[in-house]
Amino acid sequence: MFLLFLRFVTVFISRNLGRSHTDLVDQSEEGSANCRFLLKSTRRSDQVLGGDEEGLLQFINGCEEAQNCAAWWNVFAGVKFLETDRKIIHCDMDAFYASVEQRDCPELQGKPVVVGGSPQSRSVVAAASYEARKFGIRSAMSCAQAHRLCPTAVFLRPNFQRYKEVSREVHRIFQTVTDLVEPLSLDEAYLDVTENRWGESSATKIAKQIKREIFMKTGLTASAGVGPNKFIAKVASEIRKPDGLTVVPPERVLDFLTPLSVGKMWGVGPATERRLNKMGVSTIGDLRALSPLRLRQEFGKFGPFLLDLSHGVDRRPVSIAYEPKSRGVETTFEKDVHDPEILFRILGEQAQEVALILKRIERRARTVTVKVKYSDFISITRSKTLEHAVSEEEKIKELACFLLKSGTDVGQRAIRLVGLSVSGFVPSGSPLQLSFF
Repeated sequence: MFLLFLRFVTVFISRNLGRSHTDLVDQSEEGSANCRFLLKSTRRSDQVLGGDEEGLLQFINGCEEAQNCAAWWNVFAGVKFLETDRKIIHCDMDAFYASVEQRDCPELQGKPVVVGGSPQSRSVVAAASYEARKFGIRSAMSCAQAHRLCPTAVFLRPNFQRYKEVSREVHRIFQTVTDLVEPLSLDEAYLDVTENRWGESSATKIAKQIKREIFMKTGLTASAGVGPNKFIAKVASEIRKPDGLTVVPPERVLDFLTPLSVGKMWGVGPATERRLNKMGVSTIGDLRALSPLRLRQEFGKFGPFLLDLSHGVDRRPVSIAYEPKSRGVETTFEKDVHDPEILFRILGEQAQEVALILKRIERRARTVTVKVKYSDFISITRSKTLEHAVSEEEKIKELACFLLKSGTDVGQRAIRLVGLSVSGFVPSGSPLQLSFF
């Protein structure tokens, strides 16, 4: 079976790249002696195997010896990568919230600005200006810690209405280029400019012009990454912040990725990065050298996905129909709360806000979730999935209060945060839920 696989993959690759079997075999010098012997046998084979990429993947998945031959997998991954001719831009505003505040209040320019709240509160940092980042201040850090790092920093409460207004200006610029815009947040988006309204074939020129227009119309800077897919464009946009532009053409992808930390890869958080480090993997190049079989054993289906990313392979399209899987709100208290009535009242206010969100997006929700964080920072969630979806404030509030009362230690343990979210969206025309229980 393995010999059949090798014949098939050799013919498949040579067809796609227009290169000889011998040229491709020469790329497999890092393969095992057994692999090299079998690869040489394909040179003597005149048999041409039909099939497409899906068939090739079936061969790989069904042949353990092939999966262990990292060199051949590397060649095949290169084919998958070279098949794409997309031009993707990832555009990311620089320190967006803080930059808006500095623009609107000139006396803040050049000063360390932290958007999040008072350092005497339990607020966390939503954004930090580049002046503040020099002190080690980062998003999601507590404002109290940020103040300890930089006592001279200016702390501001977020003005989300203002940030949304500026975000709309930026996204209007994106829409002049292409309809294929995938917003990720108020301050970043993917654009597929393979075909575009400007009639410009150079994605680099498009990215430069987008940056110029953003600055002219908003007075703010943005960093951009250009690549053949979303993963490459996203990583590239982070390289030269602020006001940076990094372009990674297809032929430079492997050289670009090889020295980067595996923590740069999509889906690799601190825990996964530690697991990879224990395997001797610290860079994307290190990960690329692992066999698909070992990665599958360690990470399940996520393993082959990581291997694809290490080769710069990412087929995710720029999606204009993106819809969040959930919507919700959270409240962090200035002081720990013991009184259940206060928590029920807060849940009522949150239910009102969530109901307004559902009305605005014209959705109903089948699942209601309550989140609680106790004073010792232990968090729990309690959910209820309904047979029929709801969107009414009172029904959401009733179910949320039930979950809080029956599923948490409310009244027994101090609580520092309570949140309410809904998910399992369906169109507004779905049947009403008449009873919870």
